[in-house]
Amino acid sequence: MLESLGSLTGSPWIYAVIAVSIVLDVFLPVLPSGVLLITAATAAAGSATAAGNVPHAVPDILVLTLCAATASVLGDMVAYRLAWRGGDWLDRAIARSRRLTRAQERLGEALARAGGAHGVLVIVARFAPAGRSVVSLGAGAARRRIGEFLPWSVLAGLAWAGYSVALGYFGGQWLGATWLTTGISVGALFIAGAGAAYVVRRPVAAREREAGT
Repeated sequence: MLESLGSLTGSPWIYAVIAVSIVLDVFLPVLPSGVLLITAATAAAGSATAAGNVPHAVPDILVLTLCAATASVLGDMVAYRLAWRGGDWLDRAIARSRRLTRAQERLGEALARAGGAHGVLVIVARFAPAGRSVVSLGAGAARRRIGEFLPWSVLAGLAWAGYSVALGYFGGQWLGATWLTTGISVGALFIAGAGAAYVVRRPVAAREREAGT
């Protein structure tokens, strides 16, 4: 059972650990912030079940969701501002990376539009591996206005946090708060990430095929 995680899962410190992990993983995408968030949500499901479906004080799914979403936006803004002020060294680094160069080109159009499928790119990229890093740094390096980027960052953070917490919590409610449940929920998060990566890459691949014909 996930109660064996010890005092951290049932302590308010879990929120701080999750928040720090999410803020930093915009620079270090290898940090397991999603895994940690799902684990805490699964533990919350176990606490609710043990208390007769009355949510335990810690961890609380609403606080987990708001904490994760807020940390996601904060990390995005830090990366955005650093890229905005990056100067020539960042421009050179982006120029050496085809991935960042392509992302910067796509975001020029995506962030300039306030609705439709173009703006959704920012939300979808939040689920893709390293997609958040590419989007935040690309938006800052492209000098996009904060009003063009921030609303999509908020929506992306809420969507990712809500999805991750829901995976852990409802998985724990339906299958029991076990490590197997956590593994299944994490697998579902990775599947969503793979799907998001495909969606983000598809327009670029289509344009490259057209250019080659």
